[in-house]
Amino acid sequence: MDFKLTVEQEKFKEELEVFFAKQMINAPAEYEFGGRDAMITEDGWRFHLEIAKKLGEKGWISRAWPRQYGGQDAPIVEQLIFNEVRAYYGAPGVDIAGVNMLAPTLLVAADEKQKKRFLPPIAKGEIMWCQGWSEPNAGSDLAALSTSAIRQGDNYIVNGQKIWTSGAHWSDWIFLLARTDPNQKRSRGISYLLLDMKTPGITVRSIDYMNNSHSYNEVFLDDVKVPVENRVGEENKGWAVTRQTMNFERSGVARFAEIRRGLEQLVGYARETKRDGMALADDPIIRQKIAQLAVENEAGRALAYRIAWEQTRGGLVMAASMASAAKVYGSELFQRFAYTGCEIMGMHAQIEDHKWSPLRGKFIHEYQKCIGSNIAAGSSEIQRNLIAWGALELPRTI
Repeated sequence: MDFKLTVEQEKFKEELEVFFAKQMINAPAEYEFGGRDAMITEDGWRFHLEIAKKLGEKGWISRAWPRQYGGQDAPIVEQLIFNEVRAYYGAPGVDIAGVNMLAPTLLVAADEKQKKRFLPPIAKGEIMWCQGWSEPNAGSDLAALSTSAIRQGDNYIVNGQKIWTSGAHWSDWIFLLARTDPNQKRSRGISYLLLDMKTPGITVRSIDYMNNSHSYNEVFLDDVKVPVENRVGEENKGWAVTRQTMNFERSGVARFAEIRRGLEQLVGYARETKRDGMALADDPIIRQKIAQLAVENEAGRALAYRIAWEQTRGGLVMAASMASAAKVYGSELFQRFAYTGCEIMGMHAQIEDHKWSPLRGKFIHEYQKCIGSNIAAGSSEIQRNLIAWGALELPRTI
């Protein structure tokens, strides 16, 4: 594969750099070091919506989509360039659930009416989505879900509970899985539904982080009516649709861009901070630790670019095992990055939002959330199973 960008792609990247550098000057305080989620504060969410509208006007959110659905028919690598630059600057504006997960799934599995109805508002940054997959007894083992959807005429009546639903308290719509045939087991008998969050019968309850911030939620569904026309794919065959969503979620380039920015901040801290009369950057052990992370991060970035290259060669539904590998590698590298940053800073790393806290408490926040990154979007254990079955063709034991 050729890692070199074309002249046009280099110009596009420069345009993105200028745009995000300018926009982030007006970001709320919590964005200063890219350490917080847009969903956590009202100011952060308003800024997210503001940037989303600007990105939608430029057509950047959906650059690689077909033109008839709000895209520009650009190569997938240009969408990757956008994702990388945006993540490096810690900028919001992209609805992860709607843009990265639902939209590609609609492009593959939805009917024409659904594509024309749902894709343009996502491309314009006008509608925000959340994901209704995990349940109290069905997280990584998603096929064990029990939320039911019983058909009554032109509607499904949905009852159940979803959990760990990021951004449900802000979102306009949710895409969810529900069991439409209770007589079928595991992945059979499940359908993929799209639901307006203003529909009667939906209750959202927050799940707070240990630092009292809030982006996760429980979603309770009590006799909620979902029109049959909002089902994506065939009834009882939503598992196949779900697998399309999972294939698109994990290219990983944004994670590696975030780590690269964080490493630059950590290097700056090491150069400016002295311990026992010597700058931390002059300590060979600290230099080695940072260098090791930098090398590992470049390897991850190369993997993300290769995934985009494979998708360009073979279509959107490609490189599922490679995407799983990037997800495992990226989330576990992020954990090592957070631990190393705290180790280098020592006791000061534990101070939050105070004049004595290095980088305004960036690394204690990263430390607190990094374990979750090994679970969210599919745990590392599940990803390793997918790699074993899909790429290595090892036999299933279950």
